[in-house]
Amino acid sequence: MGSALHRHLHPWLAGNPDESILRWIFRAVLVVSIAVLAADLVEINHTGLGSDAASPQLDIQPEQPETPSVLAPLLKRLMALPTGDPALEQPLSLELRGGGRLYATGTITPGSARAFTEEVERHGEYIRTVVLNSPGGSVADALAMGRLIRARKFATEIEAGKYCASSCPLVFAGGIERRAGERAVIGVHQIAAVRTASAARSGDDMSRAQNISARCQRHLADMGIDLKVWVHAMETPHDQLFTFKPDELKSLNLVTSAPESRPEKPRT
Repeated sequence: MGSALHRHLHPWLAGNPDESILRWIFRAVLVVSIAVLAADLVEINHTGLGSDAASPQLDIQPEQPETPSVLAPLLKRLMALPTGDPALEQPLSLELRGGGRLYATGTITPGSARAFTEEVERHGEYIRTVVLNSPGGSVADALAMGRLIRARKFATEIEAGKYCASSCPLVFAGGIERRAGERAVIGVHQIAAVRTASAARSGDDMSRAQNISARCQRHLADMGIDLKVWVHAMETPHDQLFTFKPDELKSLNLVTSAPESRPEKPRT
């Protein structure tokens, strides 16, 4: 290619008094062009072989089990929210039974605290223990119920195999004595702030959620509960449940004693 170009330009160069200078410039340009072309060819070859040549450097190993993350112990403790019990899906119902036991069963809805207060005002002298079986619900109502229980010095209990989840432990914490039967499920998760019209307009949902969280922490502290309970709540997604083991219920002071033994009714 270089010789052909030289022959083409030679007649012009021969008649030019600065032929030697131009020839030097031409050769320099030719050398640079060849060098650039060679560099491009090397780069193309390197790129083409890159996928094969680079693969050993990636140190690809046979698939290994993933190293457990710090959240692995937490994830193993999570369970789905309680479902399948129609009584739990209904709004909270209150029933005073023998032995001064007020049964509170179902979802804590806005207004549950008012109904609970009215029941206590009517039959407070007979009530000794509030027996809970609830998937939780309204945090504000749960806080009010828990404070009233503590003010009236009632005990709280969760019978064997029953639930106290989400905001329900805030009610349970109010008991001057707190008892849980065998296989009773006590669980917590993150709160979900109720989106009000004013909060939606101001975009203040985060502030509202933090305020509610602070109220829950203060309530647990006032009731003498270890605040690690709330740490577990804040670590757990709202659609799942962190459940406490029996020894944790005692160490965190959620449970103070075993359920009272009650004699079985004679069979007829």
